[in-house]
Amino acid sequence: MLTVIGEALIDEVVRPGKDPVPHVGGSPMNVAVGLARLGHPVQFLGRYGHDAYGDMVGGYLRTNSVMVPLAPDAQPTSVARAVLDDAGAASYEFALDWSLPELTSTDGAPNFMLGATTLLHTGSIATMLSPGAKQVLAAVTALHPLATIAFDPNCRPSIITDVDYARVQAEKFVRMADVVKASDEDLAWLYPGVDPKESARAWLAIGGTQGPAIVVLTQGGDGPWAVCAAGEAACPVPDVQVVDTVGAGDSFMAALLSTLVDRELDGAQRRGDLRGISTATLAEMIGYAARAAAITVSRAGANPPSRDELQK
Repeated sequence: MLTVIGEALIDEVVRPGKDPVPHVGGSPMNVAVGLARLGHPVQFLGRYGHDAYGDMVGGYLRTNSVMVPLAPDAQPTSVARAVLDDAGAASYEFALDWSLPELTSTDGAPNFMLGATTLLHTGSIATMLSPGAKQVLAAVTALHPLATIAFDPNCRPSIITDVDYARVQAEKFVRMADVVKASDEDLAWLYPGVDPKESARAWLAIGGTQGPAIVVLTQGGDGPWAVCAAGEAACPVPDVQVVDTVGAGDSFMAALLSTLVDRELDGAQRRGDLRGISTATLAEMIGYAARAAAITVSRAGANPPSRDELQK
């Protein structure tokens, strides 16, 4: 079982004189859907309300074969609203509620929803925004002895504005993670004035023998780059007509984790094998993930590919 913990929300786009146009969103939720479309059993642990927008979120997850063990709650579903003026410039409004029930028992062990997990992914707002970020870190800590941990900071400076806080919080999760993916924009914001590749190398070494086995840096059209104990790897991005880049990083993350699971590198008992990954294998993995992201950018919205699409 793969588990994704994080936010689900509704992205609203409001154009002058028109009704809001809602879209289901949230980086971790997109990763969960991406993993399910690639054929993996995956559950999503995140909150949404017992309202019309919550019905959209729950329906979207279930339609994509993502298991949803948490019921909707009494709070409104989170909304990120982009209000466009007559010139098309956007201002943003957020109504976010990020809270979770406890996912660990009183002795700190993972509860029944997490017990079968071999890989846990989290990131973005879920790891930064209180009070839910505390529960997410507790779940990661509890699962670390049992499961592979994956993290994507997917920074949102318009929501989490304190970069010093964000940096400290991100590093807490990097120290616990086996696989980390970040964009060059993420690392440039977290570590201003530092080459993002240098920041990625620093993250690889952040926990010594307990830190990440793989740190992957996405660089838009320049292609992904990654570093592991054996060295560095890179690959070009496929040549496609870009429609938009919404959800591209999440599709990349889902495919990266998918190819890791396909190689039977998930589970804490395989942590040593993951740390011994070769640069050739790492290059194959990020190349697969880049193809998934390329399919996503070739069509509108956060629409990750299926396994059949990736195998064509």
